[in-house]
Amino acid sequence: MSLADAVAHLSPERWEKANRLLIRKALAEFAHERLITPQPQGDRFVVRSDDGLTRYTFRAVRRALDHWQIDAGSVTRHREGAELPLSASDFVTELRTSLGLSDEVLPVYLEEITSTLSGTCYKLARPQIPSAELARSGFQDIETGMTEGHPCFVANNGRLGFGVHDYLSYAPETANPVRLVWLAAHRSRAAFTAGAGIEYESFVRQELGERTVERFHGVLRERGLDPADHLLIPVHPWQWWNKLTVTFAAEVARGHLVCLGEGEDEYLAQQSVRTFFNRSHPGKHYVKTALSVLNMGFMRGLSAAYMEATPAINDWLARLVEGDPVLRSTGLSVIRERAAVGYRHPEYEKATDRHSPYRKMLAALWRESPVPSLEDGESLATMACLLHVDHEGASVAGALIERSGLAPTEWLRRYLRAYLTPLLHSFYAYDLVFMPHGENVILVLKDGVVRRAVFKDIAEEIAVMDPEAVLPPAVERLRVRVPEDNRLLSIFTDVFDCFFRFLAANLAGEGILAEDDFWATVAGAVRAYQESVPELADKFERYDLFAPEFALSCLNRLQLRDNRQMVDLADPAGALQLAGTLKNPIAGGTITPWRKSSRRTAPGPSTAMPFG
Repeated sequence: MSLADAVAHLSPERWEKANRLLIRKALAEFAHERLITPQPQGDRFVVRSDDGLTRYTFRAVRRALDHWQIDAGSVTRHREGAELPLSASDFVTELRTSLGLSDEVLPVYLEEITSTLSGTCYKLARPQIPSAELARSGFQDIETGMTEGHPCFVANNGRLGFGVHDYLSYAPETANPVRLVWLAAHRSRAAFTAGAGIEYESFVRQELGERTVERFHGVLRERGLDPADHLLIPVHPWQWWNKLTVTFAAEVARGHLVCLGEGEDEYLAQQSVRTFFNRSHPGKHYVKTALSVLNMGFMRGLSAAYMEATPAINDWLARLVEGDPVLRSTGLSVIRERAAVGYRHPEYEKATDRHSPYRKMLAALWRESPVPSLEDGESLATMACLLHVDHEGASVAGALIERSGLAPTEWLRRYLRAYLTPLLHSFYAYDLVFMPHGENVILVLKDGVVRRAVFKDIAEEIAVMDPEAVLPPAVERLRVRVPEDNRLLSIFTDVFDCFFRFLAANLAGEGILAEDDFWATVAGAVRAYQESVPELADKFERYDLFAPEFALSCLNRLQLRDNRQMVDLADPAGALQLAGTLKNPIAGGTITPWRKSSRRTAPGPSTAMPFG
């Protein structure tokens, strides 16, 4: 590739369109989070810069949950009587005070904005695939066909650390096959843990193949090293070239780490960037790697210490799901993180606390593939695709509904049974919450209909809120202390505000399903679940999903405040940014017998977090 070819996607026309799309999103999400307050002006709305001299005007429909559905083509920018080109960087700078951007955060945030725009230009340069075609595509074609990223975050594709060559090589939307780098780590510094029934040697040989394992062992023997003294660790190529060869140079020089070369299998990066799907053998495990790239408020590393308990946590959750008749009846499954390996760097461990990015540079895990679980006629799709809208404004969700031949409310009811019901039952029966954003859920489809859901990314992104729950020692780290009145935000924020808000607006905007009908169907799904388990009546009254309103928990406010580590991992609830309340779109439905009151849900923490 020539130097010019590497930036061929950065044309003036695509740059203008990318800025328009990102400013549309910024206006919508910053208004939703009450960082800015658009004022009505005739048939339009206006937002003024901090100095009052620049005006942004646009047309919008305001929907449930204070959602701003803005017509991107209507956005204009004026200053001193002249119309100016749209620039997302200028927009952020002109509103930096309103957005609460400090001198330290602002330039890094601008870099994230610019990187997000560059990624959008690349996506715009690709052949535009209609949603109807994408809805019929294969699992990985859908995964790499996503264009928006996290629906709430404005700067959602920063990936700071990637140059353009890295972007073209490793970004999920480029669909570039990747071979992982493999290291041999001396057992004195590394640890391998696995779920029940898994043994290191046979597992590694199954994943890599006999020929590759023998090739790697040959490299060690040529150096006079015993393969039995070492553990094999898969590494993201970027991590090897940009971090480990420098930051871990002493470990390489002393022979504690030995580079063995690339594996033979080809992988595809997933939406979470650091997780890989095995393209050569789809039935084999995903591999999740450490990646010291800054994206959406966090360095995307993996903790060696956390990896040690990961398989045990996954086994515990899988047993819970398999043993519960309600969860089983929904078809829910979890793809377990079956094995993990981590490397501890003694010098950095002495110099840092347990949350430091320097402790998260070399670790990996293996997660089950959902492919072997498919039955005849079934296909897979990331749930994030439901929010995908093509170049003509058509959504994948709408295309699936049309393909199914079902009435929109019936299609939605089946989707809610597969996705929402397991979340409700986990919460009410076990005080167990997931991080159920679109990238963390895989849908199993047949003829456009959602048949069941697969939850993933388990060990780092689930929590048990019951302080009295009896948990195995290896699972104890899942316990979190959350005040009573704050717990339901795990549903209200993560599901209603961060996913259903967008799905409902898209379907309404396309004329497929009116908002009132959407939320009435959600309310019906909640009531159907509650009526199916009357023994939990006390919990339904205690945590009232039909409460009139709930706290607005703001994700962009977190990133705008600190985009290097937007949540203190030692106190995640204490870091949250709240901005008043939202009206509950399912409030006011039929009163069930256990609903003696509909007290307001007080503001409090949410588990909503970015892809990772």
